[in-house]
Amino acid sequence: MTDRAFLPTRIAVLTVSDTRTLDDDKSGNTLVARLEDAGHLLADRMILPDERDQIADQLRKWCSDDAVDVVISTGGTGLTGRDVTVEAHRDVYEKEIDAFGTVFTIVSMQKIGTSAIQSRATGGVANGTYLFALPGSPGACKDAWDEILVKQLDYRHMPCNFVEIMPRLDEHQRRK
Repeated sequence: MTDRAFLPTRIAVLTVSDTRTLDDDKSGNTLVARLEDAGHLLADRMILPDERDQIADQLRKWCSDDAVDVVISTGGTGLTGRDVTVEAHRDVYEKEIDAFGTVFTIVSMQKIGTSAIQSRATGGVANGTYLFALPGSPGACKDAWDEILVKQLDYRHMPCNFVEIMPRLDEHQRRK
């Protein structure tokens, strides 16, 4: 950490599930508690079914909203036929953060061994907004937040972090 001041980000949380409600959304609750404990702001929260078009449409809405800096989704990253969150994210990405999935797999391997191979966690950028798709288990959400996102979404984290380059994520749209 440095002597830089903390800069809170505005984070939207999307739970992708055909069965969850806000009352029993443990993974979404885990993310909300952690982001708020870290000093970030909950910009919005929603639960959507495992429907690719609906997920992608909501991601695009949040990416167009100046009140949202980051979107974290949980659920739908597995291998079954209804797991379409990764595809929906990739429909929206302008750039994929390839190393996010790799680092998540490394973190997961330390916790669940080779079962980590079944997750397709992903990250990307669209319209100046960060997007991350996490597995639907509370443990995976804790691991992704505690080991990766809490650091990369902290402006004080060195040698570099996602927050310090936020103002430049959409610079290609401003160039003429």
